[in-house]
Amino acid sequence: MIQGESPVLVIKEGDNVGFKWAVEKDSILIGRGEECDLVFSERPISRHHAEIRREGNRYILRDLNSKNGTCLNGQEISTPVPLQDGDEIQIALRVKLFFVGADATVPLLLDDSQGPGLRLDKVGRRVWVRGQELVPPLSLAQYRVLELLYDGQGRVCNRDEIVNTVWAEEESAGVTEQAIDALVRRLRDRLAELDQEHQYVVTVRGHGFRLENRE
Repeated sequence: MIQGESPVLVIKEGDNVGFKWAVEKDSILIGRGEECDLVFSERPISRHHAEIRREGNRYILRDLNSKNGTCLNGQEISTPVPLQDGDEIQIALRVKLFFVGADATVPLLLDDSQGPGLRLDKVGRRVWVRGQELVPPLSLAQYRVLELLYDGQGRVCNRDEIVNTVWAEEESAGVTEQAIDALVRRLRDRLAELDQEHQYVVTVRGHGFRLENRE
């Protein structure tokens, strides 16, 4: 069925709406567990909920005995079923994915300009920039700053908030402005690895920092 290009999963409902995942592995594990390839935080989703596995030139969807089920085109599945271009997959009725298998459709969906800017998976502490996952992952300190700004939805976060978020209480007293600036600079450098055209972390002089996402 699929020649050349890899098929793509496009998230239409649930965490990280608009994110596109190229199915380049022989097996894609979907669930809440951090070890999954596609991680979703919704509680009705099982830790290991469903799997998409390549068998020859076909891709097979299988429910992994999940508590709240997996649906294909509105019908709950109980046995493995082959996927076709345009199929709609629902995970526990909370997450909706489209399976794109036709070569003619893939380039359009992979066009970064059609996707979101920056997205976080808070369960797996994973970061995507313009549809690509940031690898290796951010350091814990970098991720904490980014999550603070991301949750602020454009609000300016001051330096005290950053210190309280990143450093433990016993360490925070010795944190300098230079240390904060260096941390933010490293975070910007990591995001620029995948998008050099846009600055996501903006300095608001005299106040702090805010996230300017790219939609």
